[in-house]
Amino acid sequence: MADHHITEAKKPASHNKYAISCTVLASMTSILMGYDIGVMSGAALYIKEELRITDVQLEIMSGMINLCALVGSAMAGKTSDLVAGVGIGFALVIAPVYAAEVAPSSSRGFLTSFPEVFINLGILLGYVSNVAFSKLPLHLGWRFMLGIGAIPSAFLAVVVVAMPESPRWLVMQGRLGEAKRVLGKTSDSPQEADQRLADIKDAAGIASECQDDVVKVNAHRSHGEGVWRELLISPTPTVRHVLIAVLSINFFQQASGIDAVVLYSPRIFETAGIKTAEQKLLATVAVGVVKTLAILVATFFLDKVGRRPLLLSSHGGMVVSLLLLASGLTVVDHHMKDNVPQWAIVVCVATVLFYVAFFSIGSGPIVWVYGTEVWPLRLRAQGASLAVALNRVTSGIIGMTFLSLAHALTTGGAFFLFAGITTFSFILYYLILPETLGKSLEETASLFGSLTGWKAAAKELEMKNKAEKGPQV
Repeated sequence: MADHHITEAKKPASHNKYAISCTVLASMTSILMGYDIGVMSGAALYIKEELRITDVQLEIMSGMINLCALVGSAMAGKTSDLVAGVGIGFALVIAPVYAAEVAPSSSRGFLTSFPEVFINLGILLGYVSNVAFSKLPLHLGWRFMLGIGAIPSAFLAVVVVAMPESPRWLVMQGRLGEAKRVLGKTSDSPQEADQRLADIKDAAGIASECQDDVVKVNAHRSHGEGVWRELLISPTPTVRHVLIAVLSINFFQQASGIDAVVLYSPRIFETAGIKTAEQKLLATVAVGVVKTLAILVATFFLDKVGRRPLLLSSHGGMVVSLLLLASGLTVVDHHMKDNVPQWAIVVCVATVLFYVAFFSIGSGPIVWVYGTEVWPLRLRAQGASLAVALNRVTSGIIGMTFLSLAHALTTGGAFFLFAGITTFSFILYYLILPETLGKSLEETASLFGSLTGWKAAAKELEMKNKAEKGPQV
């Protein structure tokens, strides 16, 4: 009996290794997005100098990558029910959806945060590329910075081919036997694998008692028809709550100004009083290092601390950092460039680092974790596609207007605005977002349905679970 318990205790770890491998393969495509955003921050300095473009032209060019990603995210909502795609928009939709579908509930937060980890790694590589090629002649440096990003694309195309199909896709195609084998490898126990298979079969309209390896499925369900009607035209109270929650976290993730910092950190540091291009690029590398380290730390807390505490702590810290950054930039703005107080420069640089760190411990990864795990299975791909489309549009607008906004309000004024938006998001999250840590799909669904009444549902669920476990001995 003792040996049996020891075997069971070890089993989740071996299964999770397979789930981790699958998720890493899916998430690696996110490096491309991170690299393109990170490298643009430095390349923009040299593009502006050589091509003599205006700030408006520069910000439009910098923000265009997100609008291109919008096309990919729109396509991926449908495509993720068929194949795994390559590209920024595809990566942002397919990677977290795929991770959510292969991850056991015990490590769902850890695995679904992987796309954000690889985005940050890509940003850091972009920043390092800026420094590495900055010594080249002007007409070559920025071209190498941008061009080097094409190399991993071919490799990632091969990587994606190695990904096994997700269990949900297999069931939607009637391939139950294969789905059961994948779930057996990615679940913490046979019981969990059976429950996950039953949930997916229910979403696909397949009878729970069906044990055939291959079945014929309803063509309308297998191709996701009617999903947009369920999402947007006639949503149930549960779906409406989920929709509001997921769209909110995707919108406010970007409306907090994170891409303004990531894309324009050299300009922000220039405003703060850092003068040479080399110093600005090195300071930007520091931003990438801090951001990457923070997300690595966050991945290990998502399945221990929970989504709500991390998200609220993240936004609280971001508000304080933004207010201090805005104040520091305002002080700098009121001094002559050659007479900027040293302490103000230190405050500006430090608060940028604190801001990206607080972002990465909560807002960064939780958008992908929460934004996929709360959807009913049948709506997950299209729901994630819609949310990512909003995320990319918001990011594009920030990227394409930040320099103009800074000219109109001053750079400090722009960050005061971001602080106000982030404060509002903190209040909204506190009011409408239930905790989903360790919850099954059925339990998660029971928490949604009332924007203000979910806390009562959460308490009822907690009491129910305690009653089922019985008295502790």
